[in-house]
Amino acid sequence: MPPAETDTHADTALPAPAGVPVRGLHHFAWRCRDSEETRRFYEDLLGLPLVHVIKSDHVPSTGEYCPYVHIFFQMRDGSYIAFFDLGDDTAALPSPNTPAWVNHLALRVDSVADLVAAKARLEAAGIEVLGPTDHHIIASIYFFDPNGLRVELTTPTAPAAEMEAHARRARAELDAWTERNAQLRAKAAA
Repeated sequence: MPPAETDTHADTALPAPAGVPVRGLHHFAWRCRDSEETRRFYEDLLGLPLVHVIKSDHVPSTGEYCPYVHIFFQMRDGSYIAFFDLGDDTAALPSPNTPAWVNHLALRVDSVADLVAAKARLEAAGIEVLGPTDHHIIASIYFFDPNGLRVELTTPTAPAAEMEAHARRARAELDAWTERNAQLRAKAAA
C-alpha cells in the first residue's frame, strides 16, 4: 500500500505557459440512459448532490431539436459531473477501438482510507470494484457507473518534490515516446 498521505502533490501547481487561462474543470458531461438511475448512483451512493437541472427541447449551441434533461452533481471543489438524458433509454456506446479501461473519469478523494471506505460502500451496493491499485504517485479504485462510464476514485500518494521532478521530465519523456512511435510507423511503411 502507498505511504501515508502527508506532503503529497495536493496543491502543487506549475507555472502555466502562456495561452488560454484555464482555471480548472467546470464540468464533465456524459450521456446517461436514465437520469433517476444516474442520480441514485452519484447522489445516493457517491454522495455528490444534485444541484442543477436543465430541461429543453433545443440544443442551445446548435439549435438542433433534441429534447433532453441535463443534470449536474457538484463535487467539493465546486466542479461538476453532468449527464444528458435524451429520454430514449440509451446509454453512450463504448468506443469500439479503445479498451474499456482507457476512457474514464477520475475523481479525487482525500486518502487511501477514503478509497477503502468507498470500495466497501460500493461493493455493499453490488458494484464490482477493482483495487486499490498502487500507481506509485496515486492509489486508485475503479468501477463502472450505470451508464457504462468507468469511474476512478484516486488519491495522491507521492510527495510534492517527487511530482515536481516528474513534471520537469514530462516533456522529454513524451518527446521520446513520440519519436519511438514515428520510427515504428516509418518501419511499418517501409
